[in-house]
Amino acid sequence: MTLTARPVEAPPGDRATAARELPVERLTSSADRRRRFRVPRAIARLSGVVVILAVWQLAAVTGRLPRTFLGSPVDVARAAGHLIADGELPAAIGTSLHRVLVGFALGLVVGVVLALVSGLSRIGEDLVDAPVQMLRTVPFAGIVPLLIIWLGVGELPKVVLIALGVTFPVYINLSAGIRQVDPGLVEAGRTLGLGRLGLVRHVVVGAALPQLLVGVRIALGVSWLALVFAEQISATSGIGYLMTSAQELLQTDTIVVCLVVYALLGLLADLVVRVLERVLLPWRQTFTPDDAQGATR
Repeated sequence: MTLTARPVEAPPGDRATAARELPVERLTSSADRRRRFRVPRAIARLSGVVVILAVWQLAAVTGRLPRTFLGSPVDVARAAGHLIADGELPAAIGTSLHRVLVGFALGLVVGVVLALVSGLSRIGEDLVDAPVQMLRTVPFAGIVPLLIIWLGVGELPKVVLIALGVTFPVYINLSAGIRQVDPGLVEAGRTLGLGRLGLVRHVVVGAALPQLLVGVRIALGVSWLALVFAEQISATSGIGYLMTSAQELLQTDTIVVCLVVYALLGLLADLVVRVLERVLLPWRQTFTPDDAQGATR
């Protein structure tokens, strides 16, 4: 007599449980595999830059992009190496950074003061808001001749031009943040016995701080744009002066080096503000693309 093993069947309840758990296990294992092989975010964000550089270099090597029109990435890197070795590029960066920092500090103070005057007083708003809104539409190129006549061709007109570019975004965002303060918070502060200065310090400033940081981020970008115009005012040093000299000699690779330096310094300034946002606003929840993906599942 031959014995045959018969498969042991699970009860109906166990089979239903296993059928429900199997897809969950598969989804979990596939999610783990995707998480394990996910490209780091920092590398993924550089993929577009790598593609542009590759296409740029290929066009230069094949001759479709003439060197007199635009140097290849290799030529730009070689020019940057020469400028760094000569000490010319570090000196230009130091000079431009000094101008931007001084102009930014001055513009930040002026913008905050004007926003407080306009946002905390009806009379102040009537006196300040309209002139500021008119001045902020004037282009940098239109202000340069007047600054040269009034202040000469030294460092002062360059700093003042940068400060003007910084003042307006700081003023607009901070004044908007002050007007958007929740009246309930103000009433709660008054209930706790806070005076006008106490309300401004503990309620208004804290509620308007996110908008102020937005204005600071925009102002930092504008400050580098203003620097380009400022360093056209009879400058003898700085990144803008380096670009002007390269333009006269048709050195496109040096011009690209200066543009890359502008971009990197602007990116660094933006990262500093992002860090400040995380330190000063730890309570604020930010929306990320991952949140959107999770919401659509």
